[in-house]
Amino acid sequence: MKQVIAIDGPSGSGKTTIARLIAKELGFNYLDTGALYRAVAMALIKNMIRPEDTDDKLRDILKKTLVTFNNGRVFLNGQDVSEDIRSKEIDHYSSVFSARKIVRDFLLDAQREAALHDDLVVEGRDTTTVVFPDAKKKIFLDASVEERAKRRYFQFRGKGIDITMDEAKMNIIERDKRDASRDIAPLRVAEEALLIDSSNLSVEQVKNNIIDFARTDP
Repeated sequence: MKQVIAIDGPSGSGKTTIARLIAKELGFNYLDTGALYRAVAMALIKNMIRPEDTDDKLRDILKKTLVTFNNGRVFLNGQDVSEDIRSKEIDHYSSVFSARKIVRDFLLDAQREAALHDDLVVEGRDTTTVVFPDAKKKIFLDASVEERAKRRYFQFRGKGIDITMDEAKMNIIERDKRDASRDIAPLRVAEEALLIDSSNLSVEQVKNNIIDFARTDP
């Protein structure tokens, strides 16, 4: 396995922005595991799969599903869906379906395969604990519910998606509950991870803290 810098954290903590910047500065490739789960959720929804459906039904669709991530773009069966997967609906169902073991197993090998060929900055919710437990450096990026809701609100509004601040906050709270309480790979802080609360930090400050951490001896 090549060098891996793994960043976990809840929805709206700024993982994607920070991971992209870290990868660019260090000359690593960037892997957005959340985008992979969103693409899988899109494939399942398009095929009329519901969260309560059996593993066999999900398996039938997953057998015909190819999800890849390349140069910051995510592809579903060869089609670039990078923008389409950022909707409120996909945001919800990616969290719901990611709790299913069959979905996590489907994407686990693809994520680990990426680290066999390139140095990676990878971000998600179980990259430090499950996907890359032997990562060179582990970071848990967090922020207050209020700050994360504000970021999500402006993210959706910037894409022309109608949402209120109250809806954004409820979305964050519900997502946190699902991520922390699921039986398989719940969101948690790895013992050796650097914990950063970005609530009152600029993007530059967070980036510099992680860069300094990444460059220290193991």
